[in-house]
Amino acid sequence: MNGHGRRVPPGRAGRLRLRRGLATALRGADLLERKLRLLLDHERAERRAAQEAGRVWQDRLAEADLWLLRGVLLGGERALAEAVPTDRAGVDVRWASLMGVRHPADVTLTAPVRSPDETTPSNTALVHADTAYRAAVRAAAEHAAHRAAAELLGAEAGRTRQRVRALRRHWIPRLRRELAAVELTLEEAEHEEGVRRRWAAARGAR
Repeated sequence: MNGHGRRVPPGRAGRLRLRRGLATALRGADLLERKLRLLLDHERAERRAAQEAGRVWQDRLAEADLWLLRGVLLGGERALAEAVPTDRAGVDVRWASLMGVRHPADVTLTAPVRSPDETTPSNTALVHADTAYRAAVRAAAEHAAHRAAAELLGAEAGRTRQRVRALRRHWIPRLRRELAAVELTLEEAEHEEGVRRRWAAARGAR
């Protein structure tokens, strides 16, 4: 009986089953380790991309706030209210799959469209602020997408690491021990059979 409750047949049939099980476990561990390396590589890349997008987001936001302040000082609060379009920005997320892990892969920003009837910004500072805020929104969306992708890939990497550890530390050593015990039993049985045959042959010759 092995550690998972499945009865191993005695003799050569048991040895064959254990050898096949061990080969399968080793192959599975190798595949999982390759998967783990791929997940970790992509997780690191997503975290670096998230950090870069976060820096761009903060820079563009600071730039936009500065232009906004200048625009308000030049045109007042009314100029700001008139410069805001009725339409709103939209963000679409494209999803992808890596090793079975579905994660955000790209974002598309749909900028607000100003209708012909709406008033355009009354000074260039507000125009610059509008451009900078759009860039900040895009960077914020990219930051969120990369961060979410990193978290999803990292979570799957953690689960994969646990499966590899279970195989390498528990299941594979257990199979090896069981296989060694079966092979030792077979060797002893074959040795005893050889002794009996030699004894029988010697007795027949006499």
